[in-house]
Amino acid sequence: MSVPLDLELLRTFVAVVESGSLSNAAPLVGRSQSAVSMQIQRLEQSVGRELLMRRPQAARPNAAGEELLAYARKMLRLSDAARAAIARPEEIGSVRLGVPEDYVAHFLPPVLAQFAAEHPLVAVELICEASRQLIPAVQNGRIDLAIVTRLPGETFPVQRREPLVWVASPNHVTWELDPLPIALFEAGCGPAHAHVLEALKGANRSYRVAYSSASLSGLIAVVEAGLAIAGLPRCSVPPSLRTIGGYDGLPSIRELEMSVLRSPASTPAATQCLYDFLQRELSRNL
Repeated sequence: MSVPLDLELLRTFVAVVESGSLSNAAPLVGRSQSAVSMQIQRLEQSVGRELLMRRPQAARPNAAGEELLAYARKMLRLSDAARAAIARPEEIGSVRLGVPEDYVAHFLPPVLAQFAAEHPLVAVELICEASRQLIPAVQNGRIDLAIVTRLPGETFPVQRREPLVWVASPNHVTWELDPLPIALFEAGCGPAHAHVLEALKGANRSYRVAYSSASLSGLIAVVEAGLAIAGLPRCSVPPSLRTIGGYDGLPSIRELEMSVLRSPASTPAATQCLYDFLQRELSRNL
């Protein structure tokens, strides 16, 4: 049975490589140069290979050392992350989070799964409503946090710009029909409705509204049946639909602006924790 690699030996090895020599690495790891040399020898004995090309006043990794270096850095990062996770205070409590339905199906599950893994003692109560209802709900304290699509006239910061894309059934060429049959979110559900019509009118493309609904699942069902195409947030597109666009003669659609809102009345640490997490996750693709 193989012996696990010693993280302290790996830390010294990385310090030698990054500093360029045993003597430079010594103060970085708090040891004498002779102690650093002995640690490198122990690591080489452990793996059964020489890892460094030693020169006067210098040390560089050989091929085996370069291969081990990548793993060593990953292992040290994971070790540091584990220590930080154990050391931080545990957030406990529940948070009421509002999210429009079109972000719930595909975008939200992996985000909430990651949050639950990092903060297992925080319970999230999910409320699905349109952004038009969620914004005042946050302001009056009915819910703690909300992921919303910024509406015309709103001035709160944008954490993510989400493309609106055309989707169609993979088994139909509905976009070749004239006038073009489209499925829309109802006018009061958010900016997607206006953005889709704006794109078609700007391109002078004739169309007819074949279906209108506040339900994402309803729009998807109509599109899957080949009765219409629709403009959906890219993060909401299910695997059952095909994304189409310029090559299919369709105009680009103005993107949506997503924000995370927090109620001024909600101050618990659990709310702050989820708020910071959501801001970070949304901003990854700003």
